[in-house]
Amino acid sequence: MDQELTYKLIPREQQHSDYDWMSVDRGETRIGKVRGIIDGKNLTICSINIFPEFERHGYAKATIDMLKEYFDTIIADRVRYTAIGFWNKMAFTNKGNGSWVFGKKEEK
Repeated sequence: MDQELTYKLIPREQQHSDYDWMSVDRGETRIGKVRGIIDGKNLTICSINIFPEFERHGYAKATIDMLKEYFDTIIADRVRYTAIGFWNKMAFTNKGNGSWVFGKKEEK
């Protein structure tokens, strides 16, 4: 990646939303966003969206890798069939109910 990614979290309390939002930027350009729910050291990802013109450059992987540093457990909620391969490559485990989970404790 030629420019570092930066992230800006907008907590739900600041925007009167049911979700925490995080922008994904490369330089001055917004390239995507993540919608989720943060509960302490746990994150439920409701959607991760890298805009189409920026797909297939490793930005979603880089974003998930960054999130893994900050959260003990990450749940990818209601994973679409077309995204299963991505979550599998990211070392998430299929829980059989549409959710895929990554947990630092499960790594060992």
